[in-house]
Amino acid sequence: MRRIPTLAEVERRHILDTLELCENNRTRAAKVLGLSIRGLRLKLHEYEHEGFQVPPPVKGRPDHEVG
Repeated sequence: MRRIPTLAEVERRHILDTLELCENNRTRAAKVLGLSIRGLRLKLHEYEHEGFQVPPPVKGRPDHEVG
């Protein structure tokens, strides 16, 4: 029987996929996800601490840039 992912696993995958679709622009990803930028950063920090790869903000584009 196939293993059903936990809600935390589904949330993590959704957040990381959205971040990728937003070209690692964390402000844009937070807006799409309905999170505050601080909330997104806390989630990403938690994922890093758990050993998951989290892409860094794009160099040359401030994290707070939207557009």
